[in-house]
Amino acid sequence: MLAATVLAAASLAAQAADFKDRNLKLSLVVDRGTAQYDGVERFAELLRTRSAGRMKLKIFGGGTLGGDLPVLSSLQGGTIDFTLLNASLLQGNVKEMAIFDMPFLFESEREADAVVDGLIGRKLLDLLPAKGLVGLAYWELGFRNMHNSRRPITKLEDLAGLKMRVIQTPIYLDLLNTLSANAVPLPFPELYSALEQRAVDGATNPPITMQVQKFHEVQKYYSVTRHMYNPQALLISRKVWDTFSEDEKKLVLEAAAEARDYQRKVSRQKNAEALETLRKELQVNEVAPAEIARMREKARPVFDKYARQIGEPLVQEMVAEVQKVRAKR
Repeated sequence: MLAATVLAAASLAAQAADFKDRNLKLSLVVDRGTAQYDGVERFAELLRTRSAGRMKLKIFGGGTLGGDLPVLSSLQGGTIDFTLLNASLLQGNVKEMAIFDMPFLFESEREADAVVDGLIGRKLLDLLPAKGLVGLAYWELGFRNMHNSRRPITKLEDLAGLKMRVIQTPIYLDLLNTLSANAVPLPFPELYSALEQRAVDGATNPPITMQVQKFHEVQKYYSVTRHMYNPQALLISRKVWDTFSEDEKKLVLEAAAEARDYQRKVSRQKNAEALETLRKELQVNEVAPAEIARMREKARPVFDKYARQIGEPLVQEMVAEVQKVRAKR
């Protein structure tokens, strides 16, 4: 009885708030079953229920509305309302967002959460409205590992000559090339067929992405490198955001934060479970800490190059924040 009364009161409060009837679109390059998809489903449900059904969000997964970069342009134009993508892909709009591609920066999710949810993460999101975008919250893809169809990566030298798909950002291209692979930038929706046809030998993805996107069907080796952590940015078009009432903006921000916490929890659980499943389907190896250290040292020129481009004070601020969190372990 009490629960019904609370729900009824919440519904009345929602109806009294300034919510318009809205049919909104969210574009996502990954498919159902990923933690990202689970998160946007939770986000959509929160918007619907807390607006008394007025804010309806339809999810277009699997890259059906296009790859990440074209979708960003659509957000700026106001023809797509929301998207969720790797935060570093925003560097074409805000150069400082490239900081999230810095290799071997984070060692744990706790370090990443402290940075993106803190002053540095907020400072970066505050640069987006001038580019026609509004950042709502950081979710996660997680730690990337390397996979391919030719050989296990157990040491730095094993990367030599491998054609590795990379996300379409300059740092990632330089990183894999510096590690002696041949980096091939490619939109995510094209990756499965490129792996299947051997246009590329491999790529870098978290375990759950491997499983849901069925990359394990066309790969043989999965090497746990955790060389890069990708936070994802939940974005809304500024043109759309500016039409929202204060009540609508408040709801969207609260739903984005609540769905973020849910999505991260699901992501970490699913990635752990998917890694165990991959051990049955592929040859999985953990790269030894000494070899990770060699890769990190080999990648140092890339880190230094992009620190100068991004802005050394910001990079130093982020490194200091990471070290502060790491010291509390």
